Amino acid sequence: MTDDVLEIADRLWRGEIDIASQHPVSGYLGGLAEVGDGVAFLPSFANVSAFATGDGLVLVDTGSSFVAEAVHGTLRGWSPARLHTAVYSHGHIDHVFGVPVWEAEAQARGWPAPEVVAHQALPARFDRYVATAGYNEVINQRQFGVPGLRWPTEYRYPDRTYAERLDLEVGGLGFELHHARGETDDHTWTWVPHHRVLCCGDLFIWASPNAGNPQKVQRYPKEWADALREMLALEPEVLLPGHGFPVVGAGRVRQALTDTAELLESLVDQTLALMNAGARLDEVLHSVRPPAALMDRPYLQPVYDEPEFVVRNLWRLYGGWWDGNPASLKPAPEASLAAELAALAGGPAVLAGRAETLASGGGDGDGEEQSMRVACHLAELAALAAPEDTGVQRVRAAVFGAAARRATSTMAKGVFNWAARESATRADGDAPEAS
Repeated sequence: MTDDVLEIADRLWRGEIDIASQHPVSGYLGGLAEVGDGVAFLPSFANVSAFATGDGLVLVDTGSSFVAEAVHGTLRGWSPARLHTAVYSHGHIDHVFGVPVWEAEAQARGWPAPEVVAHQALPARFDRYVATAGYNEVINQRQFGVPGLRWPTEYRYPDRTYAERLDLEVGGLGFELHHARGETDDHTWTWVPHHRVLCCGDLFIWASPNAGNPQKVQRYPKEWADALREMLALEPEVLLPGHGFPVVGAGRVRQALTDTAELLESLVDQTLALMNAGARLDEVLHSVRPPAALMDRPYLQPVYDEPEFVVRNLWRLYGGWWDGNPASLKPAPEASLAAELAALAGGPAVLAGRAETLASGGGDGDGEEQSMRVACHLAELAALAAPEDTGVQRVRAAVFGAAARRATSTMAKGVFNWAARESATRADGDAPEAS
């Protein structure tokens, strides 16, 4: 499996394989790649990195509950040593649910229980997840297109936390844990100087940074970029990300970290310049552009998140929730506005018909992308004005289905497919296939 993983990583880097075919947030890949003497990498929905020491294994991340047994079994084929320490790179549930398998093994064999280490903000994340379990079920079902997904309410909290930096020594091997706010407020990146290996968590994921997820809490793009710059100064030779494939070689690692930092910094600088000039959110969204050269990089493609969503998150971070439009400060109910606009247009069916035309490539829109965006607005207005009209619902299903097929990111596809399925069910009782 080592050759397969590293070969795929090399071909992805060279652009010989489309990253969409090896989506960094897809599913369990299986297998193990030994990327150094006593360093193993397990590709998964959330990757697991393992280090052999004189006192047992150290894991950076432990996987999701769905693959915990498989990860444990694979590692057992690599090393019989007990798990000494597990480091959570952050509290997302795909990274933190593998420890119970190791604890059960330790208890059965009479070994000391493993110690779990994380940033001090992580327990509050778990507390929030318990308090918002229903909401997280809804948004993750929608984001990933998994209607039966259930959100956990029991978590393995860390035994030890730290504030800014923690130096660990396990079996003669040193680990430096550093805090960074980036995708989350509780992120840890781990530097292993002896191996020149950097475990960056989700601060690099072989995709445009997940710094703008529309349905999740605040992200921190500027501090994210600062953390990447701090990593660069260490001159790592191997980068083991939380998603995607290893990056091997000092030059490649430097380029990956530098390019990701520059992308985030560009979005931050452009957004703040427009905000400081008094622009509304609408102007900011349609003016900020990521550097084209960076968006050509195979490891910065918008297959999970998108730069446009990062801009929205920056607005929320620096400017609050109001978008600058006085009418949206105290808005009318959406259905009331939709009914009024539909009446002015000649009825909901007129709005729906125009939406269908624009979505099919007709109309006078300024380019296909803008036409599709307007089509989505009109289809939604028509459905809000006439929620029981099956013809309107069919158009809404078709328009958002088309939008999903055009979308590149998991985030956009998830929302658009959800809307299409919702309307198809209302119209016919049958949901269309996800795109």
